[in-house]
Amino acid sequence: MAQKIQIFDTTLRDGEQVPGCQLRTEEKVIIAKELEALGVDVIEAGFPISSPGDFLSVVEISKAVKDTIVCALTHQKRILMLQPKLFIMQCVGHSHRYWLK
Repeated sequence: MAQKIQIFDTTLRDGEQVPGCQLRTEEKVIIAKELEALGVDVIEAGFPISSPGDFLSVVEISKAVKDTIVCALTHQKRILMLQPKLFIMQCVGHSHRYWLK
């Protein structure tokens, strides 16, 4: 029985905690596309409640990648108030992105 190893990448969230590292939204989108091309299964795109810029980055990354799951570290109630069309839910071992209609 073959087993698949899933890759969960935190570069776009954890990487910005390095002193002096601050990426623009456009740079994050480029990195996310490259991670998708490498076959990463899940990209933790950021902490959208931390700033409007990080929120925008998470939204733009989720629009830019097609085959990779995008998740974010978040406070669920607050993110729904900031952007009612985007709902990001992260559960233990499972992440989903939902666009509400």
